[in-house]
Amino acid sequence: MEHSFIAWAKQRAARLPKVKLEIGDDCALIGLDSLDLHSQDLVVTTDSLCDGTHFILSECGARAAGRKLMAVNLSDLASMAATPVAVFLSLCLPRKDAGDIAAQVFEGVYDLASPYQVSIAGGDTNVWDGPLCLNLTALGKVPLDGGWLRSGASAGDAIVVTGQLGGSILGKHLSFEPRLKIATRLRELGLVSAATDISDGLGVDLLSMAVASKCGAEVSLGKIPISDDAIQSANRSGKSAIDHALGDGEDFELILAVPASDLGRLPAEIDGIKLTQIGNFVSRTGLWSREKSGVKQLPPKGYVHGSKFSEHEPQGYEDH
Repeated sequence: MEHSFIAWAKQRAARLPKVKLEIGDDCALIGLDSLDLHSQDLVVTTDSLCDGTHFILSECGARAAGRKLMAVNLSDLASMAATPVAVFLSLCLPRKDAGDIAAQVFEGVYDLASPYQVSIAGGDTNVWDGPLCLNLTALGKVPLDGGWLRSGASAGDAIVVTGQLGGSILGKHLSFEPRLKIATRLRELGLVSAATDISDGLGVDLLSMAVASKCGAEVSLGKIPISDDAIQSANRSGKSAIDHALGDGEDFELILAVPASDLGRLPAEIDGIKLTQIGNFVSRTGLWSREKSGVKQLPPKGYVHGSKFSEHEPQGYEDH
């Protein structure tokens, strides 16, 4: 199976942008001149997805799992304002239907590699008696010192999110579009001081960003853009829609820190996706919500992969 799959994958990947030496040798070669590392930084990210934890193969199929794998990595690159260059795909395949599953996963990766013009430059395949496990490593590039970090926010910066949040389990976690176009546009405008993507949940990821920046975050719950799927999930779960927006996770939207002085230049939407200010970073550490009754500490809720929705206990944060 392996040799025939590699030959087929090499043929399919030939339609994508090329690196110096692609699939078929012991290693890939990527010419440094093509990355222009004299004026750009190399950005590297990797993610693994497993059947039963990040997707259910019998329900979604291998192509959707492969697409999600690619999208998760591209979302990481978007959160650092990087342009994707190449990816490396590795598969641990269940013995039954291994060849067909491998091809479908590859096609799912290809579904996003093609529009974003990313090379599939190599990888690895194995067959075992366990469930489908996928890994992808993505390479990107960003202008020197131009990449966004979690740690760049300052008190007074606006907290801005892309899109709508919550209810990803109803399908968005498989079909979301990584926010590369938004990231590229905002990097060009020079409006963002820090960023991360929403994988574990708005509450958890926003708090992580605030901690990295040595400040706090204060949000207005009424300003958080709630998806229709979050409302539908609330009707089923008994939780509120805002709870789903705060804690469901796997929205893969962006959280952005925008200096107050630059808010006037922030587009209302990019590529048809709205940008919404939901609060501000503040000097008081921790995660807070501003309500009519005043400011209250907001427990950071998020999704624990392989478990149920849970409430993360803040550790090491100043209590007021």
